[in-house]
Amino acid sequence: MTNKKMIPAVLSGVVALSVLAGCAKSDTTASSTASATDAPKKQEATATPTAKQTPVTLDYWAAWTPNSDEETKTKAQIKKFEDSHPAIKINVQLITFDVLHDKLIAAINAGNTPDLSWGLSEWFGEFTKMDALQDLTASFNAWSDKDKVYPNVMASLTTNGKVLALPQYLGIRALLYHENMLKKAGFDAPPKTWDDLLAMSSKVKQANGKEAFGIAAAGVRSPQELLSLFAQNDLVIAKQMDDGKFKNTWKDNADELKRAGEVYQFYKDLLGKGAVKPEAKTWGWQEEDTNFAQGQYAMVVNGPWIEGRNKENPEEMKDVKIAAPPSKKKSATFLEVSPLYLYKSAKHPKEAFEFATYILGKDWQTDIRPTNSPRSDVVSDSPWGKGFTDLASTGVVFPSVSLGGITKDMEDSIARALIKNDSPEDVAKWLSDAINTDLKKSGELSSK
Repeated sequence: MTNKKMIPAVLSGVVALSVLAGCAKSDTTASSTASATDAPKKQEATATPTAKQTPVTLDYWAAWTPNSDEETKTKAQIKKFEDSHPAIKINVQLITFDVLHDKLIAAINAGNTPDLSWGLSEWFGEFTKMDALQDLTASFNAWSDKDKVYPNVMASLTTNGKVLALPQYLGIRALLYHENMLKKAGFDAPPKTWDDLLAMSSKVKQANGKEAFGIAAAGVRSPQELLSLFAQNDLVIAKQMDDGKFKNTWKDNADELKRAGEVYQFYKDLLGKGAVKPEAKTWGWQEEDTNFAQGQYAMVVNGPWIEGRNKENPEEMKDVKIAAPPSKKKSATFLEVSPLYLYKSAKHPKEAFEFATYILGKDWQTDIRPTNSPRSDVVSDSPWGKGFTDLASTGVVFPSVSLGGITKDMEDSIARALIKNDSPEDVAKWLSDAINTDLKKSGELSSK
């Protein structure tokens, strides 16, 4: 999660921001419903649209950080779009992620959504179930750059063959490691497997006086890390069955249940063998990121946003290198897809798609998303770019179901293993039942 995670969670409230650059005040309220007699006046004011082409205004809800480089570049790109698309104006509202979800839900229920918005991938199943999203399939298939987007990224935004959102950036996770700390412990390369990581941990601690690894066992990032570990042991939390609905099948399959238990045993071993700090069992993403950036432990699975810590901790971060996360049965990592949601109740769906594909276009992505673009042809030579995008093909995402209860259950399951000290198999059974209970509540549980 941008994390939610990367997301600007420190913001508060809703900040309205107009980016209708270079337009007269009367143009900020222009819409396709303006009367024909108003058109010549608006043409004189803007000297751009024709008398028959009253500009439409797209409402765009976003969550970038105010006064950031991202904001400066984004506003410049929006102006370029408006200059090249004189019939479309963009009205931005900045809304923090901590209130954006509830504001969107209220707007969907009221039939008064923006034309398009930022959002989290965890909301995709919920919005799909509410039938709130445009079917973009035909428009996307006609888009000339559709083959430039990673196929597994688009698959994560596709349900029953329908493209229901577009990606705007990725939060791919990689193993970040302090090279000097590993070398001091006698290791020339990072671990490739869970067992390698556990075996290295005591030597890393002896050589550096610091732990080998960091985790987020609580908060919004913990379900993402847990999902990755399940995928690395060749498991999914909910399979789509023949009836199109979903089910957790671990308790129906002894081998799956065993592998789910191995994930929780790994958590226990990280704590029990001193690979992570004792307090890590209650850490959230803030502690995870800060302690790694300050060199308080050697390795972490994290996203490219951690590059921003270079400014605060230049000495501690100068030896950081990037590799694939250690795995068990298969290589896998969490693929956070930050969607652009286009809504059914939008006033200007055609123009919204045009703007969305401009955001996903090569110029915008190269300028604003050089290290985390969903386009395969936008790859920064920086390790913070290529080091992450090289892992895109192994990325996994949450199933497209309502996730509110499920992600909370996943977070609680880690606490059951690390704090309550329940057995790994019991935790796996508990989570299997909890997921299916949540699927039943949302009407998404398969009867198969």
